[in-house]
Amino acid sequence: HVQLAESGGGLVQAGDSLRLSCGYSGREFNSSAMAWFRQASGKEREFVAAITWSSRTTDYADSVKGRFTISRDNAKSTVYLQMNRLKPEDTAVYYCAAKLGYYSDYGQDYEYWGQGTQVTVSS
Repeated sequence: HVQLAESGGGLVQAGDSLRLSCGYSGREFNSSAMAWFRQASGKEREFVAAITWSSRTTDYADSVKGRFTISRDNAKSTVYLQMNRLKPEDTAVYYCAAKLGYYSDYGQDYEYWGQGTQVTVSS
């Protein structure tokens, strides 16, 4: 049984940085692609970033490219999202997701989800 737990969210000012973490408990972390999605109030969930099991490939939404970095530590079964130069439009609940095999930009392809962590960026 896989469980994901996000942490690291909070209230920051525009231009600040935050690092989100997602701990994975269960088997097959090293075979799983990991991703971050976010959902702002009143909006649909959207893809943020993804990483393959080997870290060889990463993918980002255009809105965060150059500001956010996804990484993973397979020894710790943890995936990270380093968020720099945060903007008010980055305000959302951020979710960690996992799937076996290659990564996807589509939430429906992910089998496991965390509970989410709130990120609020004030202007």
